[in-house]
Amino acid sequence: MLSFTRFVRSLIFLLVMAIVTIVWAPISMLFAFLPYNQRYYITARWNVTIIWAAKVICGIRYQTKGFENFPDGPAILLSKHQSAWETIFLLMATPRPLVFVFKKEITYIPFFGWAISMLRMIPIDRSKGKDAFAHVVTQGRKRLADGQWIIMFPEGTRIAVGKKGQYKGGGARLAVETNTPVVPIALNSGECWPKNSFTKLPGTVTVSVGKPIAPDGMNAVELMQEVEKWIEAEMRVISPQVYQSESK
Repeated sequence: MLSFTRFVRSLIFLLVMAIVTIVWAPISMLFAFLPYNQRYYITARWNVTIIWAAKVICGIRYQTKGFENFPDGPAILLSKHQSAWETIFLLMATPRPLVFVFKKEITYIPFFGWAISMLRMIPIDRSKGKDAFAHVVTQGRKRLADGQWIIMFPEGTRIAVGKKGQYKGGGARLAVETNTPVVPIALNSGECWPKNSFTKLPGTVTVSVGKPIAPDGMNAVELMQEVEKWIEAEMRVISPQVYQSESK
């Protein structure tokens, strides 16, 4: 009975999410003439609504830790990635507008892709290899200079709870190229919004923000090692039950 109830709640949430997206995307496009920060704020009301709906319908709450570590200046956020939840939450919750680096195919998604195309994101064509990264550096410099923050998921894709993907160096390379501090973020959203699962589970997601790490004197490999070390250590702090077997 409990599983059925969660399924029904998850279905209702999916329907609400679809309806809100279809309604809000055209509304967001109506405000294309506004200054960027205002346009970003209006578009992010979709994110606020979805996070609220996830709490009310599915019981997914959240708590934050270390948000005072966000700097008052340029930053590149490098975050753990377990589900779609953090892509929705972080865009609405950070002190400055976020710029996501993502595959360009996302912009083709009806309604959602159209709305996100209005924001200063950095869509990339992965088939272009080195040219794709050069594009990220060029656009990243502009976005950082304009006061936005870049966010990347160093593991590249959603990683199942309790697992660790291979940390890729793109975010650290961008930080070194632009001489910008990186801010590591650990979170356990997958415990409530599991990867490849339709059913959402009630619980509390913890989002933990580490202190900025300056790239001074480090190459990209060394910088990413510092990021990986902090994130993976913090994961064991916010989700100790998931990693219990490691201490046995």
